[in-house]
Amino acid sequence: FCEDLRSSLYFVNASVQEVVFASTTGTLVPCPAVGVPPVSLRWYLATSEEIYDVPGIRHVHPNGTLQIFNIPPSSFSKLIHDTTYYCTAENPSGRIRSQDVHIKAVLREPYTVRVEDQKAMRGNVAVFKCIIPSSVEAYITVVSWEKDTMSINAEICLTQ
Repeated sequence: FCEDLRSSLYFVNASVQEVVFASTTGTLVPCPAVGVPPVSLRWYLATSEEIYDVPGIRHVHPNGTLQIFNIPPSSFSKLIHDTTYYCTAENPSGRIRSQDVHIKAVLREPYTVRVEDQKAMRGNVAVFKCIIPSSVEAYITVVSWEKDTMSINAEICLTQ
């Protein structure tokens, strides 16, 4: 019973379930486990495969923090930069597993938003669609429409 009081293992602030970051900045994701005696921390892919360091791409620090380094778009790998990880903590008290954490790098690269071509006869309705590249559409919101740098609204769109 006395040994149980001197030994513990638990997660603190383990609510992070998604980390979205710019590929130009990289990210640090701590494994939020503590324990007495000190814990051994490891990171795994959702497939239960223990991860390994990839120089300049991914590294697990001795304190258990997972680092994903900044990368150019050409180095993007879905297996590293858009995948699910979890960490484990182990000491003589036992072994615990964190919740899954989805890590997603958003590529910072030039993109163009354009309007889909439409044809309509004068006096009829034309529906215009804003075409946003799929790589950034989750992060873009159309807030207004303009014609020749002048804001337009739906009423004007329908009559022109």
